[in-house]
Amino acid sequence: MSAFANDSHHDSTTVGRRKFIQTTALVAGAATLFPASLVAGARANDPVLPTKYGKVRGTTQSGVHTFKGIRYGADTSSRRFRPALPPEPWKDTRPALDYGASAPQTGDATRSEDCLFLNVWTPALGDGGKRPILFYIHGGAYSNGSGSSPLTDGTHVCTRGDVVVVSVNHRLNAFGYLYLAPFGGPDYAASGNVGQLDLVMALQWVQDHAAALGGDPNNVTVFGQSGGGAKIATLMAMPAAKGLFHKAWTMSGQQVTAMGHRAATQRAERYLEALHLTPADYKTLTTLPVDALLDATKVPDFSRVEDKSLHFCPVLDSTVLPRHPFYPDATPQSAGIPMVIGNTHDETRAFLGGIPGVHELQWEQLPELITLHQFVDLKADVVIETYRQLYPDYSPTEVFFAATTAGRSWRGAVIEAEERAKQAEAMPDAAATYVYQLDWPSPIRDGKLGASHGMDIPLVFGTTAAPRSPSGDSASARQMADVMSDTLLAFAKTGDPNHAGLPTWTPYTLEKRETMVFDEHSRLENDPRGGERELYSRVPFMQRGTY
Repeated sequence: MSAFANDSHHDSTTVGRRKFIQTTALVAGAATLFPASLVAGARANDPVLPTKYGKVRGTTQSGVHTFKGIRYGADTSSRRFRPALPPEPWKDTRPALDYGASAPQTGDATRSEDCLFLNVWTPALGDGGKRPILFYIHGGAYSNGSGSSPLTDGTHVCTRGDVVVVSVNHRLNAFGYLYLAPFGGPDYAASGNVGQLDLVMALQWVQDHAAALGGDPNNVTVFGQSGGGAKIATLMAMPAAKGLFHKAWTMSGQQVTAMGHRAATQRAERYLEALHLTPADYKTLTTLPVDALLDATKVPDFSRVEDKSLHFCPVLDSTVLPRHPFYPDATPQSAGIPMVIGNTHDETRAFLGGIPGVHELQWEQLPELITLHQFVDLKADVVIETYRQLYPDYSPTEVFFAATTAGRSWRGAVIEAEERAKQAEAMPDAAATYVYQLDWPSPIRDGKLGASHGMDIPLVFGTTAAPRSPSGDSASARQMADVMSDTLLAFAKTGDPNHAGLPTWTPYTLEKRETMVFDEHSRLENDPRGGERELYSRVPFMQRGTY
C-alpha cells in the first residue's frame, strides 16, 4: 500500500461541503431529489448532463465541464457483500458539485456505504465528438482510497489532450472482497469480488453515457496506480468486463494471481472470529455497524507475521473471476488490448522510508531488514552480496530500497510483461505491451523519496502543484509531467504511446526486454536492472496475500 495511493486527503472546505450534501442525502434516503433551485450559486448556464437515471448539474472552469459525485449505483448498505443495484431514477436536476462519499475505510470521515459515485471532466457535452475516454481507478491496495484526490483531478489531462476523464469510487476491504460464498450460498457467490463488479458497473455507465459526455464508447482506456493497476489486471480476466474498455495502463500495480478459494475462506473465518461469530452466523454481518466491520479487518493476517491486518483482494471464485489474471499465462480474453506496464525505480522509499534509521543504515543492520521486507524467501546474505557486485557504489540504504523494490511489486510487473510478450509471440493478432520505469527522482524531502511509489500519479495527471504532491512543482517536475501526460494521451488515442517528445518506444519482447526509462532525458533501454531480475527469478513469485 502506498503512502500516496490512499486518495483520501481533502482540504477542510471540500470536506465541509461534501459532508453537507452527503448528510442531506442520507437523511432523505437513496431516492432523495436535489432541485437545482437548492444548489447554492447555481447559474442558468451551468452545464447539465442528462443521464439514464436523471439530470445532474456541474460547473465549467477553463473550458472544462466538471461533474463530481454522479451516482452510478444505488446505496449498497442493503446489499452488503452482494452485487450492487442501479440507482433509482430521479426527476429534478441534482447537483454534481462535490465528490461523493468514499467507501467505508479507516481514517476517512466522508465514508459511507452509499459510495458508488464517479466524477467526470469533459471539454464538451453531446457534441458528437469521439474523444478518447480515460477511466482512472485509484490506489490504496484493495482497502482504502477514493477517486477524490487533488492529485487525480482530471482538468489538466482533459484540456491538454481534448479527452474525457472519469474517476470512480467503489467498495473496498471487507465490504468489497470478503468471501462468504462457502457459507452464504448462491446469494453470496460473488461476495469476494463485488468491489470489482462495482467497477464493471461504472464502466457500463461510461458506455451508456459516452455520447452524452462527448466521448467514444469504443475507445476507453482504463488506467490506475498501485491497487488501481492491480484491479485493472483483474478486470482483464473478468468475463463481465469484456468489451467495456479497449486499452490498459498500469502504474506500480500488478495482480499475477488472485486469492484462492482456501485462502479466501480461511480469511473469512478469521474475520468472523474477530467479530465472535461462526460461519453459520454470516448473515449477522449484514446488520452490524460499519465501524465494527472495519475494526474486524485489523485482525492480523496469516501470510506473514508482520501483517497487522487482514489482506483483501479479488478471489478466484470460478464465477466472477474464473482464472488468475496472469497465471499460468496472460489471460486470452484481453490479448487484443494494448497495455502499458509501468513501475518506479525506488518503489519502497514511499512506505519504508519512515523506518527509524533507514537512511543511515550500516551493513551489519541490513540482513535483518532485507529478510523482513523483501517478501520473498531468498537469503539476505545472497541478496546483499549480489547487489554489492551489481552496484559497488551503493550504500546499505540504497541496497535496502533496491532489494525490497525488486523483491516485491516489481517482480510481478516483470512476470506480467513476460506473459504478454509470450502471448504476442504465439498470437499474431495480440496487441503490443509497452513497459516503462520511472527513474526521475523527486527533489523534495532532500531527495530521500527518489523515484518512489506514487511518483507517476502527478506526472501523468499534470498535478505537480497539487497539495501533498510527491513530485513537487519544480520546472523539472513540470517538464516530466508534460512528457508523461503526453505519453498517456498518445496511448489513449492510438494504443501506441510514442510521440514527438520521446525517443522511439518499441513493444516489450523476451529477447530485448525493451523498457522506456522516464527521466529528465528519457531513453529506451534493454533489460534495465537485468541482474536484479535474474536474482529474484531464482525463487518462485507468490503474490502477497493470495496464499
